[in-house]
Amino acid sequence: MTTGTKEIPTPTVRRGLLATAWRELKRAPISAWFGLAVVFAYVFVGVFAPWVAPYGEAEIVGAQYQAWGGQHVFGTDQLGRDMLSRLVFGARNTIGIAFLTTALSFLIGGIIGMIAAIVGGWLDQVLARLVDVLMAIPQLVFALVLLSIFGTSVVNLILIIAVLDSTRVFRLARAVAMNVVVLDFVEAAKLQGENILWIATREVLPNILPPMVAEFGLRFCFVFLTISALSFLGLGIQPPTADWGSMVRENATLISYGDITPLLPAGAIALLTVGVNFVVDWFLHKTSGLKDGH
Repeated sequence: MTTGTKEIPTPTVRRGLLATAWRELKRAPISAWFGLAVVFAYVFVGVFAPWVAPYGEAEIVGAQYQAWGGQHVFGTDQLGRDMLSRLVFGARNTIGIAFLTTALSFLIGGIIGMIAAIVGGWLDQVLARLVDVLMAIPQLVFALVLLSIFGTSVVNLILIIAVLDSTRVFRLARAVAMNVVVLDFVEAAKLQGENILWIATREVLPNILPPMVAEFGLRFCFVFLTISALSFLGLGIQPPTADWGSMVRENATLISYGDITPLLPAGAIALLTVGVNFVVDWFLHKTSGLKDGH
């Protein structure tokens, strides 16, 4: 069924797409299945944190640094809060903020990068040189300086990291868009008088989507690690909000006594990073056109 020139997927078409997706998943390597399982598990825990966690996020339920076992599977932290509950709520806070930050950075960098490629000329050169200057400054150091100036609220954290990370997105979007804007259908759209935003979203974006989606996964990992690093340094997500980076810092003293509790949030960070990278590697392989050897 169609309306004008826009095709509306019928139930049969949708079932066919689902069947194709399931066939691709069944052929996916074990690493991709592992990555997908990790990502879905983290998302589930983050979404349903209030029901999964045995205690409240900032609720003091025991003595300081209580040992593992009993009512507190992973013990308690320096204030007597349940570590398992803090880990669960940390998934919601850290991953949610990292996802919002990555999405905003792609919205900023992707749109500006495509516009620079479409318009070209002096605008492209000015934007490219500005991005080069921003990328010359170490991102973590720049973020530390800006957060010290503007404050460490969640809104400032998201905006600052998104703007800084959008420079990387701009470089990729501009590079891949330049290979598309020289094609005939883009030239035809320009001759028809279509505006830049229409050309970017309707003509360019669909043709650069696979590398941008793969880059989204990679940039999410970098943003996730940056937020955790800032929290570890005390300028990221602020207490009493649970965050894996700050949880490592708050309980670091236990390492001196042979207690591995600080390694739990560090392990959660590492596991999610590995899982997302496995999924991205599989997606890149599927969209590259390469075939598996037999």
